Amino acid sequence: MTIRATNQADVIPLRPLPAAADPAPPALPPEPLWRDLVGEVLRRERRAQGRTLKDVSEASRISMAYLSEVERGRKEASSEVLAAAARALGLSLADVLALAGERLVSLTAARSRTRSRSLGTVGGQPPARTAGPAGPRGGVLLAA
Repeated sequence: MTIRATNQADVIPLRPLPAAADPAPPALPPEPLWRDLVGEVLRRERRAQGRTLKDVSEASRISMAYLSEVERGRKEASSEVLAAAARALGLSLADVLALAGERLVSLTAARSRTRSRSLGTVGGQPPARTAGPAGPRGGVLLAA
């Protein structure tokens, strides 16, 4: 055996490679970030009032560049900054957070529906399980 042959090792993958015929599972939408949701609310409210970024920036005493970054979800604003932006828009901090929370709930529900479909659940509900002799973990999976 040559030195070259002894230096070549078999590569063993840590995870099995997917078969070419297996379709890839559908990708789930990414988990929403709070800063994106809050920024979306601020931008939507500002535009609904027909106000410019400069106008809200001056009213809130937040730099226009920073407010823009917050609206685009690039910066995680402090509660003081969010409260100032909310006041400039005629809202309370609670209003902004409630609107962001509502959006989070709707996105999470949509994400759950997508996940349910990709996992093959029936009617958006997980498949029924029955407890077998080993209890819930050793149960039988019933599929329709």
